[in-house]
Amino acid sequence: MAYVPILKGKAGELSALEHVTPAVRSYIRPVLELVPDPDVRDVLETFCDRAMDAVPHGTVLTVDSGALPTARVLEGDAGGPMARLSESLGLRGVAMCPVVRHTDQGAALTEAVRATRAHQRGACLRVSLAADSPEGLPHHAQIRRLLKALRLEPEEVDLLIDTGAVDSTTVRDRLADRAVVALQALAPWRWRHECVAAGAFPVNLSGFPRGQATPVTRRDAQLWQRVVKGYGGRSPDFGDFGVTHPRMPVRSRGTPDPNMRYTTPDDWQVFVYPRVRSGNDDFFVLSADLVDSPYWPATGARTSWGDARLHECAHRQRPKAGGGTQWRAWATSHHLAVVSSNLAHFGHP
Repeated sequence: MAYVPILKGKAGELSALEHVTPAVRSYIRPVLELVPDPDVRDVLETFCDRAMDAVPHGTVLTVDSGALPTARVLEGDAGGPMARLSESLGLRGVAMCPVVRHTDQGAALTEAVRATRAHQRGACLRVSLAADSPEGLPHHAQIRRLLKALRLEPEEVDLLIDTGAVDSTTVRDRLADRAVVALQALAPWRWRHECVAAGAFPVNLSGFPRGQATPVTRRDAQLWQRVVKGYGGRSPDFGDFGVTHPRMPVRSRGTPDPNMRYTTPDDWQVFVYPRVRSGNDDFFVLSADLVDSPYWPATGARTSWGDARLHECAHRQRPKAGGGTQWRAWATSHHLAVVSSNLAHFGHP
């Protein structure tokens, strides 16, 4: 069993990946989603530069550019985002596994085929079961068409069943049942890996009270456990969206209040503090309260690279308390460590 974190391809998440321990690195199979921006070329180049520094040597990076417009960013027959990613990551020595969908057509499919040939790391078939997804479950003819176009066998393809956002127990149960049906329908293809993923973190922190920790139930983990119980085959890998909502983020405006999305076995403890002191110094107070709280693990600063940074902030051992990018990196680092450890030692996330 592996852990498949679906992370936004931004600086904070990539920084967290850069600092995972060898134990966590051996357990995760990360999927990076590129976040849309008006300047597609800049998004791609920035992502590839960061990936070159952040992706541990030997790690195969599964990349999803499906949210980007199909604008041409390269000259030649295939010049869209996937072609640019394949070429740029290859030049930087980063092995890539492209994400494909059974609805892919035309140029997008052509570019995915070329990427699989160039990198020789297979592909990832992402099937969305989210309530707002128009895709639906692929039928056998669609899968045969896709595999034929990719010139791949099922054993060279990862199946990623994405159930989307889970914001209530009712939605959790309904999506879990859908995921079981999807696994039963698609498992006969004998995929390289099978994963069921969901996301339960809220869209943003705007409604959270300030100056305290607020629990958010990890319904994505509950959904996966329900799937495992209801499915008669091999347990699928666990996937989630880290400490973010599955939806692509809108461009941020202004500076976020000091916050920390701190993963515990059953929930996230979300700390959001008001701005009272200059700069981001209120994050020092937040960190001290977190370290003194019952949510701080017994392993303390050794839990992850992110926890070490939080410990430094709690004891004023850093000249600055960081900002939104750093807080997201530290939260993601802690999350990756906790989920990987739980799966390895207890068999659940």
